[in-house]
Formats: sequence, C-alpha cells, structure tokens
Amino acid sequence: MDSMEEIYKSHGRTVYGFLLTRTRNPDEAQELTQETFCRALKHLKEFKEESSVSTWLCGIAQNVWLEYVRRQKRRREAEITAGDLPDGPGAEEGKQESVQDNHMLRWESLEVLKALHQLKEPMRETMYLRLIGNLTFAQIGEVMGRSENWARVTFYRGKELIIKEVKKNG
Repeated sequence: MDSMEEIYKSHGRTVYGFLLTRTRNPDEAQELTQETFCRALKHLKEFKEESSVSTWLCGIAQNVWLEYVRRQKRRREAEITAGDLPDGPGAEEGKQESVQDNHMLRWESLEVLKALHQLKEPMRETMYLRLIGNLTFAQIGEVMGRSENWARVTFYRGKELIIKEVKKNG
C-alpha cells in the first residue's frame, strides 16, 4: 500500500465529501476527515485489501461520524439536564445536530431496514453498496459487473420500493 500521504492526496477529497454530506458543516467535515485518517494510519496494518482504499476509508469515516453524533447527542442531553433552554445559546448548533440525528434515524429506522432487507438481489446489494458503502454508481456498476446506468436505475427502483413499503406499513 502507498504511504499515508499518498493515500490522503488520492482519497482525502472523497472522505471529506462523504463527511460533508453528513455534517453539512465544512469545519466539522474537515475535523472528522482528519480523525478518519488518524484512525486509518493507526489501523493501516489491518487493511487486507479486500475492498478498495476509498471504501475502507469511508467505512472508518462512517464510524467516526456516528461516534461524533452520539457524543453531540450526549452533550446536548447533558446541557438540557443542567437546565439550559433549547432556544438559548447554541440553539442553531442543536438544530443542525437534530437534522443529523433525523437523517440517521430515517435510514436506520426499523421499518426502512426491514423493507431494505426484503428487497431481492441484486437490488438489495446495490442499495447496501450505495447507502452503507457510499460507493458511486460507477463503482457499484464495476463491483456488480454492470453499467453505471444499471446501478443508478436499480438504486432508484429500490428506493421507490422502500418508500412505498414504509408508507404502506406506516
């Protein structure tokens, strides 16, 4: 494997973009990107090259982000317990974290996961690669031995089926 500096040059933007879509805050995304690469460096020997480097890094980034969200949630709960009013200082920050929590809950809700699990292959795998692996449609097509357009259409159809199923049961 290349040096960590070369890996950062090659994949830093991908990881930053991945985290920016979750945090919607450039400063937080940059901080979490740095944490991701620190962890990657710490666990570099554990990388077995069973997946692409960008997939491995985005997996680490996902864990870093989820830990960050949990820390923020605990901090916010502690502040509320201490008597802070939700509309006091830091309310805007709390609103953004709330959006993050809601985003996480939407795709991790039991109903959505049940609907996702009920999809037939290769649609289910396509959904997992996109949502969990955060792969591009071109990468999904390559992994599945299909075209980018096939991956895009399959994902769209899977998403529509999940929405339909959740609405039906909800």
